[in-house]
Amino acid sequence: MPLDLEIVSPERLLLSRPVDMVVIPAEEGDLGALPNHAPMIVLLRGGLVRLFEGGQIIDRLFVSGGFAEITPTRVTVLADEAMAPTAVSREEGERRLKAAQEEYDRLDKADVPALDAAMARMQSARAMIEAAGSAA
Repeated sequence: MPLDLEIVSPERLLLSRPVDMVVIPAEEGDLGALPNHAPMIVLLRGGLVRLFEGGQIIDRLFVSGGFAEITPTRVTVLADEAMAPTAVSREEGERRLKAAQEEYDRLDKADVPALDAAMARMQSARAMIEAAGSAA
């Protein structure tokens, strides 16, 4: 029994297909979902979503963050931004990292939510740089 996977960005449905397993970049670490997984909703960090069939990676997609809902039969990824690894640019990742670091440096260090958001943008930019390197 396959797992139904949907990856959605704010603009459109990017992917909808059955898979044996999907590994998502959850905020707490990579999370593998198989059929009959316990229901949960998780925050995503920047990184690669990996789709598996027959124990092999059949596709990958970079997400910059978002949420995922996992049920026993379905995984729905609500990505802030998603793209094929071949479309990920090291230069864009470096630009985003610089901007996030500058923002972090300007923030009031007592504003913890703003600091957390800037740190999440830095992590996402680093993941974009790493994904660009792995797509080469």
